[in-house]
Amino acid sequence: MTILNPIWHLKRGDSPLIATAIHDGHALREDVASLMALNDAERLREEDPFTGTWVSVAPTQVVGTHSRFEVDLNRPREKAVYLTPADAWGLHVWQRDLPADLVAHSLAQYDAFYAEMEQLFSEMTAQFGHFIVFDLHTYNHRREGPAGPVADPAQNPEVNIGTGTVDRKRWGPLLDRFMADLHAFDFRGRRLDVRENVKFKGGQLARWVHQTFPESGCDIAIEFKKFFMDEWSGQPDPAQVETIRLALQATVPGVLAELQKL
Repeated sequence: MTILNPIWHLKRGDSPLIATAIHDGHALREDVASLMALNDAERLREEDPFTGTWVSVAPTQVVGTHSRFEVDLNRPREKAVYLTPADAWGLHVWQRDLPADLVAHSLAQYDAFYAEMEQLFSEMTAQFGHFIVFDLHTYNHRREGPAGPVADPAQNPEVNIGTGTVDRKRWGPLLDRFMADLHAFDFRGRRLDVRENVKFKGGQLARWVHQTFPESGCDIAIEFKKFFMDEWSGQPDPAQVETIRLALQATVPGVLAELQKL
């Protein structure tokens, strides 16, 4: 499927490692923006800003350019356009019910994205035999307001690794190496709290990769708690944003070494 104005950007490199930031985008096409009830700050709070800078750790990079409020590439297709507040953290997203043609246009973008990912990952499989996806996201932990309490750290790790659809018999050593190396990184004089499947188990992209490429593809859903920014104002701590990128970069040699063992 060819889309004249795709809502993602693909940079192709020569490696079995791919990094994606499909919730990085903030743009809206004109017909969607005209019906949006949320302001920029409200949308940004649920998007994943700065993940697009972290994809540089991989030679092949996929970055979403449009907001998840237009179409969510990490939801099942039937839930990819938020129609009710229940779909969107209780938020009233739209000024009125969406026209069918607008929803169809958004779903055409969704279909085009997955068609291009299928082509990309098929080529990766043919070239390398296997591929790994660093599926990068962020999540909120101050939902009671900018002055409210932070969410319980026991249930909200700084880095949640979602592996709910990963075949651990096949990919377990690679996952364990990735998490160990990420935790071992010297993060400004301390260690990151890295845990598996505590807050999230991975979204639609991971599920789709493992269903479509069960023998060759491993998607690691990586969710960073927004400790590196003010999730209400949108202001980041640039030093921490860059240190997260360096921490991810430090895991690459080990992941590629484990991949070679398969």
